[in-house]
Amino acid sequence: MPFAVYLLGLAVFAQGTSEFMLSGLVPGIAADLGVSIPAAGLLTSAFAAGMVVGAPLMAALSLRLSRRAALLAFLIVFLAVHVLGAVTTSYEVLVATRVVAALANAGFLAVALATAVALAPSDAKGRATSVLLGGVTLACVAGVPGGALLGEVWGWRSAFWAVALALVPAIVAVLKSVPGGAPGASSDGTSAVETGASSGGASRPRGGSVRGELRVLRRPRLLVLLLLGALVNGATFCTFTYLAPVLTGASGIGSSWMPAMLALFGAGSFAGVTISGRIADRRPVPLLVVGGLALAAGWAAFALAAGAAVPAIVLVLVQGTLSFAVGSTLITQVLYAATGAPTMGGAFATAAFNVGATLGPGLGGLAIGAGLGLRSPLWVSAAMVGLALAVAGIAGLRVRLNRMEVEVPR
Repeated sequence: MPFAVYLLGLAVFAQGTSEFMLSGLVPGIAADLGVSIPAAGLLTSAFAAGMVVGAPLMAALSLRLSRRAALLAFLIVFLAVHVLGAVTTSYEVLVATRVVAALANAGFLAVALATAVALAPSDAKGRATSVLLGGVTLACVAGVPGGALLGEVWGWRSAFWAVALALVPAIVAVLKSVPGGAPGASSDGTSAVETGASSGGASRPRGGSVRGELRVLRRPRLLVLLLLGALVNGATFCTFTYLAPVLTGASGIGSSWMPAMLALFGAGSFAGVTISGRIADRRPVPLLVVGGLALAAGWAAFALAAGAAVPAIVLVLVQGTLSFAVGSTLITQVLYAATGAPTMGGAFATAAFNVGATLGPGLGGLAIGAGLGLRSPLWVSAAMVGLALAVAGIAGLRVRLNRMEVEVPR
């Protein structure tokens, strides 16, 4: 795997830390800026909404830039708004910085996915994807607890400064290591959308056609994969968002153990993307079928066993592993299916997964608010994965029926 792919993973780690670290900084932000806890919590929602809107929008805008230029622009904007967020005393300005940061993060991830896939061997898209998503999972394992620790010792602003500083080596690395081919082009500079594009894309920034890439994304298989990604990721974040109250309220685990439990889930997530990176390129269907069934059963088992601490702890690790193994494999399949639309394919994969990250916690909160108990988000997660399995089964059956119709003699 080219070293530049790992450098992109470093940048994803820094941005992932920023996305998730607010879960440990909300009380400090609320006290410092004089707002309520729910108002401070809206900073997370602002980031998620920016990711959903920003992924396709920023990816489309980036198509007229070289890959290197697009990645650098997104990283510099991300760094700048974190500096602004670290020094502002205005809640409204902080909200605005989170939205802009999300737009930059979404654009970076979309272009980074296309870049990593272009740099990797043609049969190693899964490995390249797992390296980038490994940055997100490492943010859960190390970045988020680290941000919470910085916030506890030096205040929440120090976590924003830390993210800004972590982006400096990533900017230098992208400048020196990432080729300058257009975001819509292959690694040799040839456009994947416009067959008339000339080689040597590094010398003059020229992107692919937005309309051409969007035509590719209308393929039914791609739409199904995007829906499956939203459902699986929605299930993951439905439980992850309410993991602390589930474990403290239902399992009886002390609140002092919550950082370790979140890190355990993150460790499982890292294991999941690692497993996916080794298998997804060669045997994606068995991984999705077996992993999906195990994931649905695991959420149901978690709901049933949440009253006992030991099974709950084991399932935190297991479900983190299964969730990200299945989720990252779905992203890989989107990138394989989106040949001819690498940048917009990555963008819509990013958007779909953030739709899930927004929808899942909302449904989990509704279940708790309806009086269904602290275990209800686990049942919601099981239902969302079950729905994903049903959609996949119906789509597979339809494909088989269509093939049979073609094969029937006229």
